[in-house]
Parts: sequence; C-alpha cells; structure tokens
Amino acid sequence: MNCRHCGSTLRCDFLDLGFAPPSNAYLTVEDLAKPETYFPLRLKVCEECWLVQTEDYAAADALFSAEYAYFSSASSSWLAHAKHYTEMMTTRLGLGSSSMVVEIASNDGYLLKNFVAAGIPCLGVEPTDSTADAAEKLGVPVLRAFFGEAIGSALAAEGKSADLILGNNVYAHVPDINDFTRGLKAALKAGGTVTLEFPHLMRIIEHNQFDTVYHEHFSYLSLFTVAKIFDSVGLRVFDVEELPTHGGSLRIYGCHADDKRQATDAVAALLSEEETQGLRTTAPYSAFQRQAEQVKNDVLAFLLQAKRDGKTIAAYGAAAKGNTLLNFAGVKPDLLPFVCDAAAAKQNKFMPGSHIPILHPDEIIKNRPDYVMILPWNIAAEVRQQLASLAGQGTKFVTAVPRLQIT
Repeated sequence: MNCRHCGSTLRCDFLDLGFAPPSNAYLTVEDLAKPETYFPLRLKVCEECWLVQTEDYAAADALFSAEYAYFSSASSSWLAHAKHYTEMMTTRLGLGSSSMVVEIASNDGYLLKNFVAAGIPCLGVEPTDSTADAAEKLGVPVLRAFFGEAIGSALAAEGKSADLILGNNVYAHVPDINDFTRGLKAALKAGGTVTLEFPHLMRIIEHNQFDTVYHEHFSYLSLFTVAKIFDSVGLRVFDVEELPTHGGSLRIYGCHADDKRQATDAVAALLSEEETQGLRTTAPYSAFQRQAEQVKNDVLAFLLQAKRDGKTIAAYGAAAKGNTLLNFAGVKPDLLPFVCDAAAAKQNKFMPGSHIPILHPDEIIKNRPDYVMILPWNIAAEVRQQLASLAGQGTKFVTAVPRLQIT
C-alpha cells in the first residue's frame, strides 16, 4: 500500500486490532439475524510524511450512511465547547451579517446553531441524512454531500466563499485527505481562516489511546504532517492550540499561503515537541501494539473476575471507541450485559460486533450495578457527575484507557 498523501510505499506497522465491523454500524433486532460485515483494522506509518493511516478501508458511504447514529448534541460538554468556539471566533475574526461560515461535517447543527442565533450566515456540509435532518430543524442550512475539491469549487462559483471554514473531528475521517484539503483551498475566501480540530497523534501515543482507532478514522495526525499537507495545496498553518477534548486534540488555524498573517510561536514550539517525542522516527510506533494488548488483557481479566465474584456490571456510552475496545477484546453480553447511552438514535439497538444491547440511561440507575464501565473515557468526569447517585450507593466506575482504573 502507498501513502494516501505522498504516495510513498508503507513499510512501518503501527497497530493491528484484527477485524471489526464499522464502529458506528449499530444493529437492530432484525440485523442480528443477518451477516455482519467486518473489515481489517490495521494502521501503518509513512516514513516520508509521517502520516499514520488505516491499511485497508471501506468506502466512505458504507461508513457514513443515512442512518449514521452519532449525534454531537448528545454530549453537554461538547455543546459547551462548540458555543465557546463560536463566540471566540466571532470576536477574533470580526464575523457579522456580511460574513460566511462553512462547517464541514456539521452533524446535527450542534455548532452552527450558534451562528444562526447570532445572525451570521452559515452553511453546513453533511452527508448523513439522519444528522442533517436534525440540523435543518434548528434552522441550519445544510448541503448534503461529502466535501472535497469539487464541492469547494462549486461553493466558490456560487459566491459562497467562506470567511471561516471549520471542521471538528472530520479531517481524520476522510479517505482522500489531499482532495479534501484542496477543497478547503478552493472554498476559502482571500484573507479567510480555516480551523480544524482532530485528535493529536502525539497524545494518542502518549496516553495509549488505541481505542480511538476505528474504520471511520482513516488518518491519525501530527502538526508536522498537517502542515505538509496544507503546504502541498497552497495553504499554510499559522497558529495552533492544544485542547483537552477527545483525550488531547489540536485546533489548527490555516490560511492561504500568501496571507500576510505570520505564524505564531506556538507552531514552532509544537513542531519541536513532536520531534523531541520521536514522531519522525519509527520508535514510538513500534511499541504501541504491546501497550494496546496489555489493556485488552486487563479488561478481560477484570470482567471475568467480576463474573466469578457474582458482581453486576454495566457500561455507559455506546461510543465508537468503546466498540473498538470491546471487539478487540472479544467481549460479549455474557461479560457485559448492557450499555446505556443518552442518544435516542442508539437506544434499543445493539453494539456492532459484540451485540451488546443499548438501553436508556434510566436502566443503569434502576439496576444499580456494582461497576459501571465508562467506555468514552474522554467524558468520564461528565458521566460520573450524571451518575453521582450511584456512587453514593457503592457503585464503582471503571475506565480502561490509558490503563485499567477502578474508582
């Protein structure tokens, strides 16, 4: 296989999680009687541009279907993050009624609704009907399409070049990252700004976040690699922020290559830190498999011991990262009877691969299990607060990444 960005032959292995179904392909009762499609889930590293990428992948339309079940608005902390972003960028860029904001992968309108409320023209580009329907109900205009160079050029031709293009947790999700980036270039107004948020590869390695690997994530990104991809199409990264979201993310700020804005000191500092951490050598990648397997073994040992001891256990959060962990470990309902989730689109369905039933959060309160395993560890604090009444009754909380912890 060749690198999706620079075309170099891929020789360096990073992670092998075996085979798994797409992590957001939740199942109905009827689906349980049908064959389930599994794909290889393996990562390789390009030793030229250092893009980490899935070895094999399904077509994007097989992963982001009309019934796509991830709704951003299910997390209150993510809604707060989005609102803060819109207020900050409105002030920073002086956005107003004559501006244009485009969000790529706008999901259910969780973010753009803030621009709508402020009277700032905006457009969401979103391929999944389920989330686009929800966004339109909030008054968010949506173009139902996969974003790329053709869409970016079409928006520019229609007079919809953007003062701000944003993409939260989408850059890692595109199979053709070069075409997507050319689309950013095409749709960006002269003097305009691009912001992209994505999990930082350096933090994924540092905190053993192997469960952020799933088929919908085609790429795993460092600032160094993103800067190279931007440069290849005539864009430039001029600022960067480190965020706590998703276990450690970057928000990069981009502009046209000839833009007068100078790069901030933060860009050079983070590039230097990535180099110090060895991200442009094979060393940190070759050790990752062993760390992932340790977590898998510890999770299985915990679940088996809990069953032997007659303890009850449930999980919270039917998240993609949870599906990666459960399928890698081979966990089924005999060890983990059910998982609760606040997203109505997931309730009364089943986790892909493991076939664990997904229930309303009220069920976890009703059952008062001895242990609650929080699968989306990135919102563990939020979940513990929601389930504080259980803690008062003796329930303990379990997270698996970066290592098994029981509190």
